[in-house]
Amino acid sequence: MRLKRDFFTHPTFEVAKNILGTYLIRKLKNKILIGKIIEVEVYLGPKDKASHAYAKKEQSFREKLKIIESQWKKIKNYIEDKESFVKKISQLKNAKLTPRNLAEYLRGGLIYIYLVYGKYYQLNITTFKEGYPECILIRSLEPILNLQNPKGPGKVCQEMKLDKFFWGEDLCQSKRIWLSKNFLSCLNKKGYKFLNHIKENKNKKIAKSKRIGIDYAQEYKDKLWRFYLKNNLWVSKN
Repeated sequence: MRLKRDFFTHPTFEVAKNILGTYLIRKLKNKILIGKIIEVEVYLGPKDKASHAYAKKEQSFREKLKIIESQWKKIKNYIEDKESFVKKISQLKNAKLTPRNLAEYLRGGLIYIYLVYGKYYQLNITTFKEGYPECILIRSLEPILNLQNPKGPGKVCQEMKLDKFFWGEDLCQSKRIWLSKNFLSCLNKKGYKFLNHIKENKNKKIAKSKRIGIDYAQEYKDKLWRFYLKNNLWVSKN
């Protein structure tokens, strides 16, 4: 059974730890891809100087409102109350809003995906409540079914066949991608007996460290906001 909305709307650090060991399931026309989430990073905008939602210079409310209005058709189904949503964003200090990072401001359980170096997509999942730009980056997966090497954030999207068209995808409702604590229920069990040995690890040991590749983030580069399953061979960097 897929993870429901209330899993993602808890405080971000809680979600980041609980999401480790869950399964990312991607459904294609003739194939199912499954990977266990074993490494994530927290991005807690706008105060977090590594977040896309952090602004060195205060952005005007007029500019933020213009972006919301221009993208409204794209996000309106995710917003419970427009007036409240706009008010929350207007009250945030040092918050940057762009058409790309607007997904970060949406409610927990949605996909925020973007391209880096003009080549690699990176998968983020929004967390907490709408109006607060918080998310977790999926850094690495342990391959379970039909994956070869989803080690590192670029490889995650490459192996899971994810691109810009998944921006704003709702993991709680999507028919093509979701998260679950148990993946066998979505498979024809008769044809996947070789996966029966895989059990949910209820006694998972979580390690934490600095995030990777954010030396520009000043004092926030030293925050221990990267979480991973200890001793897992698929962690991108120990």
